[in-house]
Amino acid sequence: MDDRFQSLWTDTLEPWLAGLEADRLRFVRLRWNWTAAGTILSAVIACVMVFQRVEWVPIVMALVLGPFLGYMIGSHALHAMSKRIKAELNTKIAGALGLAYSPTPYAPARFDRLRDFGLLPSSDRRRFEDHFAGERDGCEFELYEAHLEQRRRSKKRTYYVTVFRGVIIRINFPRKVEGITVITRDAGWFNGVQSFARGFGAHKLERIGLVDPAFEKAFEVYGNDQVLARYMLTPSFMERLLALETSLKGKNVRAAFDEDSGEGELLIAAETGNLFEVGSMSKPLTEPGRFNKIVEELGHITGLIDLLVAPAQLGEHEARQGE
Repeated sequence: MDDRFQSLWTDTLEPWLAGLEADRLRFVRLRWNWTAAGTILSAVIACVMVFQRVEWVPIVMALVLGPFLGYMIGSHALHAMSKRIKAELNTKIAGALGLAYSPTPYAPARFDRLRDFGLLPSSDRRRFEDHFAGERDGCEFELYEAHLEQRRRSKKRTYYVTVFRGVIIRINFPRKVEGITVITRDAGWFNGVQSFARGFGAHKLERIGLVDPAFEKAFEVYGNDQVLARYMLTPSFMERLLALETSLKGKNVRAAFDEDSGEGELLIAAETGNLFEVGSMSKPLTEPGRFNKIVEELGHITGLIDLLVAPAQLGEHEARQGE
């Protein structure tokens, strides 16, 4: 951790969290008191049911429902405290990096465009959170988290399954972007990707072979201009795209260069799970691990954005060499 974050933790955040520790302990006790009360109440109700010779299914439901409801009611104050701490930590850490943070994006940037490209799956329920925005190396960027779920039905019930949980990144790319180039990992993973061979909207997107056979095995690329696509997809860029996946401990990173905005953008989606969280509220608030974790996660993303957007001249040199 560099000096700016060490100073932020020591001088500001650690004393603030220490002042909240007594409340955290009280809220933890409150949660377990409610859980114990729910357990006792459900046991009494179950005993009454047994004496009344009620079927076993309602008895089991009573034994499970009581502790669950008690735990949920008792966790309300602790959950509210967790949200407050998360917002403060993320805001301060973002500020140290010259970024702005908000708990939810005002509008999920370019989400529909990523859906159009087939880089995100269809969903029936969506949730967006943890929006960071700012500038790196003269390029505006923003990122936010998305949780997408699809509705499934069985004979007995309707339920939801997660089909994507990760980060979405939009970067105003420093090099001029012309046309559309879409980078995905496997044509069979997401609906809509196979349609690229038939065209996308008014554009005809064709399969594009990569110069490096190693990346050819890892990615599938489609675009409406073979020359421009190879110009953008230099070996250094593809290496950095894979590095983003590795550093975030995610999977299935995919991206698109898009001219639609007028300036040209790089759009990235990666399945990373749920990032930028404060961790368990059962542990002392002053443990630096919860702070370090957010610093590390955000640092990975901003650092790799620097690597992606900074070497424009290097990319041009590589592209000329590959011609």
